[in-house]
Amino acid sequence: MQEYVVNFDTLGMGDVDRVGGKNASLGEMISHLSAAGVSVPGGFATTAKAYWDFLDESGLRERINGLLEPLDIEDVDALVRTGAEIRQLIIDTPFPAALEQAITEAYQKLEADTPGEASFAVRSSATAEDLPDASFAGQQETFLNVRGLDGIMEAVKHVFASLFNDRAISYRVHHGFEHSQVALSAGIQRMVRSDIGAAGVMFTMDTESGFRDVVFITSSYGLGETVVQGAVNPDEFYVHKPTLEAGRPAVLRRNLGSKAIKLVYSGDQTHGKTVATVDVDEAERLQYSLTDDEVQDLARQAMIIEKHYDRPMDIEWGKDGQDGKLYILQARPETVKSRDAGQTLERFHLKARGDVLSTGRAIGQRIGAGPARVIDDISQMSKVQAGDVLVTDMTDPDWEPIMKRASAIVTNRGGRTCHAAIIARELGIPAVVGTGDGTERIKDNFEVTVSCAEGDTGYIYAGKQEYEVRKIALDKLPELPFKIMMNVGNPDRAFDFASLPNAGVGLARLEFIINRMIGIHPKALLEFDQQDENLKQVIRTQAAGYSDPVQFYVDKLAEGISTLAAAFTPKPVIVRLSDFKSNEYANLIGGAQYEPDEENPMLGFRGASRYTADSFRDCFALECKALKKVRDEMGLDNVWVMVPFVRTVEEGKGVLAELEKNGLKKGENGLKVIMMCELPSNALLADEFLEHFDGYSIGSNDLTQLTLGLDRDSSLIAELFDERDEAVKKLLSMAIQSARRAGKYVGICGQGPSDHPDLARWLMDEGIESVSLNPDSVVETWLYLAGEQAQ
Repeated sequence: MQEYVVNFDTLGMGDVDRVGGKNASLGEMISHLSAAGVSVPGGFATTAKAYWDFLDESGLRERINGLLEPLDIEDVDALVRTGAEIRQLIIDTPFPAALEQAITEAYQKLEADTPGEASFAVRSSATAEDLPDASFAGQQETFLNVRGLDGIMEAVKHVFASLFNDRAISYRVHHGFEHSQVALSAGIQRMVRSDIGAAGVMFTMDTESGFRDVVFITSSYGLGETVVQGAVNPDEFYVHKPTLEAGRPAVLRRNLGSKAIKLVYSGDQTHGKTVATVDVDEAERLQYSLTDDEVQDLARQAMIIEKHYDRPMDIEWGKDGQDGKLYILQARPETVKSRDAGQTLERFHLKARGDVLSTGRAIGQRIGAGPARVIDDISQMSKVQAGDVLVTDMTDPDWEPIMKRASAIVTNRGGRTCHAAIIARELGIPAVVGTGDGTERIKDNFEVTVSCAEGDTGYIYAGKQEYEVRKIALDKLPELPFKIMMNVGNPDRAFDFASLPNAGVGLARLEFIINRMIGIHPKALLEFDQQDENLKQVIRTQAAGYSDPVQFYVDKLAEGISTLAAAFTPKPVIVRLSDFKSNEYANLIGGAQYEPDEENPMLGFRGASRYTADSFRDCFALECKALKKVRDEMGLDNVWVMVPFVRTVEEGKGVLAELEKNGLKKGENGLKVIMMCELPSNALLADEFLEHFDGYSIGSNDLTQLTLGLDRDSSLIAELFDERDEAVKKLLSMAIQSARRAGKYVGICGQGPSDHPDLARWLMDEGIESVSLNPDSVVETWLYLAGEQAQ
């Protein structure tokens, strides 16, 4: 009888064939990782032998095979009918007496050992489940808050039956598993009271790019099923592993999710009705569901698990609202990005854009297009044809048979670890999740284009837009005599771009972070109390989850900078201080009241002159605070500082003094402060400027317009704008030679070399140290400079 049930603490990864991957993994962690600080609730599992004996002694095995033999799984209606018939057969058949007795004894012991009110989760664990190259995730049922022996028995029966869900039958056929190869083990595990706490999913890598140095965590209030299923848009956190290992603050980024609902205990013990969905209080939605300390504690546990299994992991966790502790509920190998060998990069590039119908979280870095198929519920799934864009509220594993037909998926609800996201990654199709309004804004049968190739935000455009796919072989790039760096403004793309060949980031623009991640004028935050009530409300909403409006500005800047720094460390990341012009600052929320109305903002109050002006000095101090936090607290000292638009040597010295006053002293803690060379005066007086700065990064855009006396925003004279003009090249040469004589860094970060590979070659011949290119032109320019053509 003993072979019918086994306690988790006696199991390990050698027991997959006995109790399935999920239960074997729980046993492995309880046995080997408890002492290292990984907390897993205890329980027991039924064995594969228990499952087969149940089917054989009752004659069910032959009856099931007879029903499955003639089934065509592409016939969705027949699949639904047959699956339902098999499940009902299993539910209606009593367990053998020996199995019932074994479960009874194990349950009574577990109940006696559980303090307080005993409540359990009953989960499925298939014996072919969670092999590194297959994901059975979520295919079989889970029952939560199950109480009492009768409840356990009923739940185990339903778990066995769930091996014949439509999606599970379909998955086995598609992946070449014989139905008779796969058995089911039921895991009975003590519940963590995350119904009054929080729960979610974490991956020990970035799920989009495959970047390995972060732990990506999603979290929402209540039981974790809402996150797994995609019923909520959860909070998201990125933790940098090397920074955490160094004992420093390691949370790189936070995204506040809407967390509109949560799953809690219902008070009803009827099978299938033990949990209920309720709304989350408005005030709670506007707070993060975890503290930074909790996020880091989870990341530590995730790293221990990853190290033990020696592969990227997909982990479910729960925070117990009673004891406040964080528990690991499941761990399985990550099955998509970890299989990606990474020697060839695939890049999708949208050539045209239609009207934006809806936006959400981008999954898959691809583009798909086709007629929209707006589906209200699973009963309509036979409407979805090959190549359609599936648009629905949310998906669950029952939708899998039709998801593989879609060219793209759009959901109203869900975050980046929800079911729709995981399946889309597996299928290699783009998905935009958590749009909120996709099913309302997108009309059935209209052509749409789904783009996940533009950063964290996914866009659904009207019409079938043209796009291209480029394949880049990374193992064929020859050596060059200088460094190729990248211009990266968008932290959303940092982990992805880090996989391109590069020598670091030659230009990281703070304006991008301020515009996209903050959106508010810093002065409006510093003077929050003086704003009118409407503006205060807008600021409160934007800054939700942060301690105060000013801290929001500093923390968001630090998040953007640290994400870039962590993605490329130990290579330098050159962060240019904010270089908004007055009209651009005025366009930020609350900005118009603080900015002058200038005739020609391009040549006005911008760059270095702002940092030392009384009207902006306190705003500049916030940028310094963020940089100091990233470099000194988080220890990401690969960040260099770059000062833009310095008109005179005296102005440059003034900015250096202001930086020092704010704790950023050149040379201290290895800090390099370089200067943009973008005015003719910078090239003409290069020797003098370089006495005070650690080097030059040439801004060819402004240098060209100021040398040739033309406005680069004017279409009337646009054809005269050319960085290869002899006058411009003469100034470029002066700057490069001055830096070389002084033994100082000199690079270029302007648009010119990205647009004109022949200019990049000229710069290489001049002896420039690095050329910083837009990521999409790196490989082509690299091959051009090496005298080879892109394939």
